[in-house]
Amino acid sequence: MCFNWFGSSTSAERINFGTLAVIAPILERMDLAGILDRHLPKDPQAEFSAGSLLSLLVAARLSDPVALVNVADWAQRSGADLVWQIPPEKLNDDRLGRALDNFYYQRHSILASIALHVAETFDLSLQRLHYDPTAIFFHGAYASSQPGDDPAPDLLRPWANDPPAHITFGHAAHDLKIVHAGVSVAMDAHGAVPILVHASAGNHNGHTTIAEQFELLQEHIHPPGLLLVSDRGTFSAGHVARCHRDGVAVLCSAPWNDYRALYDAHAARLPWQSASYLSLEQQRRRACASSLPQEHYELAVRHHHVVDPDRGLNIPCRVIFVYSTADDKICQQTRAKAVAKLRAGLEHLAGSVAAGRRHTDPQAVARRVAKLFGRRSAGRYFRWELVPLTAEEQAALPPPARGCRRPTHRFVFHYDASQAEADARYDGISVLVTTAPRTQSADSLFSQFKQQNEVELAHHQWKTPLRVHPVFLKNPRRVEALIHLLLIALTAYYLIQRAYRLRVEPDAPQAERRTTTETILRAFTTYTLDLERQPLGRVVYTTRLTTRQRHMLQRLNFPTPAQVLSRKLPIHPP
Repeated sequence: MCFNWFGSSTSAERINFGTLAVIAPILERMDLAGILDRHLPKDPQAEFSAGSLLSLLVAARLSDPVALVNVADWAQRSGADLVWQIPPEKLNDDRLGRALDNFYYQRHSILASIALHVAETFDLSLQRLHYDPTAIFFHGAYASSQPGDDPAPDLLRPWANDPPAHITFGHAAHDLKIVHAGVSVAMDAHGAVPILVHASAGNHNGHTTIAEQFELLQEHIHPPGLLLVSDRGTFSAGHVARCHRDGVAVLCSAPWNDYRALYDAHAARLPWQSASYLSLEQQRRRACASSLPQEHYELAVRHHHVVDPDRGLNIPCRVIFVYSTADDKICQQTRAKAVAKLRAGLEHLAGSVAAGRRHTDPQAVARRVAKLFGRRSAGRYFRWELVPLTAEEQAALPPPARGCRRPTHRFVFHYDASQAEADARYDGISVLVTTAPRTQSADSLFSQFKQQNEVELAHHQWKTPLRVHPVFLKNPRRVEALIHLLLIALTAYYLIQRAYRLRVEPDAPQAERRTTTETILRAFTTYTLDLERQPLGRVVYTTRLTTRQRHMLQRLNFPTPAQVLSRKLPIHPP
């Protein structure tokens, strides 16, 4: 019979416990295993609970992202088998895959329960959520992935025949299959924490993904006084109306063309005021009197309404026009660069036609112009035509060069400067639409909207240190389950730095006040345990923490590795 013992000496064999010194305590504080076990039915024939298996899988992704087949090896190398009390040989990919299957049917309610527990435990407000979908890429056929109903009728009911998100080609990548994962991030004065995710078919757009996420949000959490912030790709009158009916305020950037007429009608009378928001870079430039340009934003508000497409009712809203001096310069530079490129291309084409080179017949010229213009908006500033040459003009031409023929047309193009000047009036201007109460000023709402970049940062963390893709599972149901499980890992990732920053002194250096999870985990990568194998079992000895490691654990209010292991392993007999 083999036992795990705990001691206080040293030995020769070492285990790289590393980042588990931080990961194990945060998952315990999140009550991850307990929440999972309360939602997933216990199999009386199973050796280990689903909560233990799935929480260990989350720890593996946070510590060292590996495929399911390599989790057992990681657990043995890191000592995770000691903390979770699961032998490495029991962590085969079949057992982990079955745990993911069970998790799939309760994924939404589990994430909601974790979000509510995290909000209470970590003092996280759920009154403002930022939403943005991202694409997760796949390689392979995934022939078993089938399109579901649109909209999904069983979105809130975990029936066995409710298909996972369809892995298919979408707009984000035409040569790779994708699914869209819409991430909701709770934002308050202490920073951001991702709390929810919903996977949607790869060929869906932002309107569908935010509708599905909103339905799940209202079903499982329904936070009072919610402000839902999202980007232009999710904006629609239907979205505004849906939220308004359920008492949820929206703050969303909108397509400029939808509100350009409103701007034109009131441009001369808009009351512009400087916004208080400044980026960190602009704050630095002002603080150190930098010679670099000092950019700023200006805001103008217009009361308006959005028509409910289903009921035809007018929904009061505010349209916030935003002018950015930096974006104004970028627009001017981008337009000038595009115009110069198109002008050079058209002049080159005119020379080819004049020389009678290949591919200068009318059909070929039209194709070349279309390719040159592409999707450049500056293409509408140019007009071109092929003017037939008279017989006298052709006779006056010099003999064609070798490989050329005598031209029959002249390529002529014109640049419409007035059109470019008309477009320049809108440089640097964007638009936000909000149904938030008027007690919230446009200035504060704009500052809140600028935190939307935190969602993009969450996407980056999800795909880089946590490696949510590429995905190596073939079963689409397990794929979607893994996506939701990795959102839990992302939540834990953000909670670590939140817990650390909340306990940093206000007068600490800025680098200390902005310490990231990546920095914290890197500080523990060299922490090891000593292991001594004896006839009756193993004796585990903790090693001494560095000053930096001990200081970090104190800031986090986490137990030391010795305290963690003492609660898991029996004490060595005298």
